[in-house]
Amino acid sequence: MLREVDLSPFRQAALSSGVQAGFVIGAILSAVLGLADRYDPRRVFALSAIGAGLVNIVLLIASPGSALAIAARVVTGALLAGVYPVGMKIAVGWGDKDRGFLVGALVGALTLGSATPHLIALGGGSDWRLTVVIASIAAIVGGILSLFVMLGPHHTTALRFNPGVIIDAWTNKKVRLAYAGYLGHMWELYAMWAWIAAATTVSYSATLGQNDAEQLSKLTAFIAIASGGLACVFAGNLADKIGKAEVTIIAMIVSSIAAILTALTFGGPVWITFGIVVIWGISIIPDSAQFSAIVADASPPEQVGSLMTLQTALGFALTFITVQVAPALAAGFGWPIVLGGLAIGPILGIAAMLRLRAMG
Repeated sequence: MLREVDLSPFRQAALSSGVQAGFVIGAILSAVLGLADRYDPRRVFALSAIGAGLVNIVLLIASPGSALAIAARVVTGALLAGVYPVGMKIAVGWGDKDRGFLVGALVGALTLGSATPHLIALGGGSDWRLTVVIASIAAIVGGILSLFVMLGPHHTTALRFNPGVIIDAWTNKKVRLAYAGYLGHMWELYAMWAWIAAATTVSYSATLGQNDAEQLSKLTAFIAIASGGLACVFAGNLADKIGKAEVTIIAMIVSSIAAILTALTFGGPVWITFGIVVIWGISIIPDSAQFSAIVADASPPEQVGSLMTLQTALGFALTFITVQVAPALAAGFGWPIVLGGLAIGPILGIAAMLRLRAMG
């Protein structure tokens, strides 16, 4: 898009953070209304995914970075609030003792989906419209496929609208600590996912030509994010054996160190930075599923969907800020400062999860 239109840093960020803003709006409404707990989650998932795919196609007719394009991103994000947390509601209905693996597999799928546009961009060159079309078609197909999913034996339904779920999220200490850990995790996650290709392009340009740096940065983003998706399944299986809180702590220790090392090696030998970023991508996401699994374990069965949806709403509210602010800070202070600063989130998340683990 930047090759076609000269966008300000604000509008560049708004195209990404608009999704987070919309997700927060949609997730809060979903949590308060209890959509995932009151209605058939498969239909909620299908309508939301198909709707998101259709709205995303608006980008093809809107001028890049225009108010219409940004609005389409916001609406897409709002609809995605009926996909991600609702999908987790379906997943936890299939198990009790193996929820770490079940939610880990789902988040792994989400992560692979998040990585795919980088691969499409790598293959499609500068044709961003192809990326939009393929992503939209994938969302629509995913929505249709969800209608063929069965509900598990642990699936529960709330019989009435209960806004008190918001209060329960605060008074339930385990849920509250899981939320705190999740917020630390989300501090770095989407800022890294959204901007790692842009940041590594600048880093690689110190030793490579601009075109080579751009191509390698797209490959870096895809490999780093996709590898994290595969790690989610392994981490979920491990969490069911050694504990969900333990897995979140391990993941955040590694990701915070990787963030700092990425900043320290910025502009240095390409393959060192590449390797560290891949490690960062592997470690930055496996804890996400386990925070949700912890919330599911600690919640009343009829509130699981709403409390997980509220959790994601709070997390994406934070990412709206981090995704929007990251390029502006990078323009003023440089990418190394921004990348190193992302380590603050997981460090605070570790403190919360150590307290939760101490509760047993």
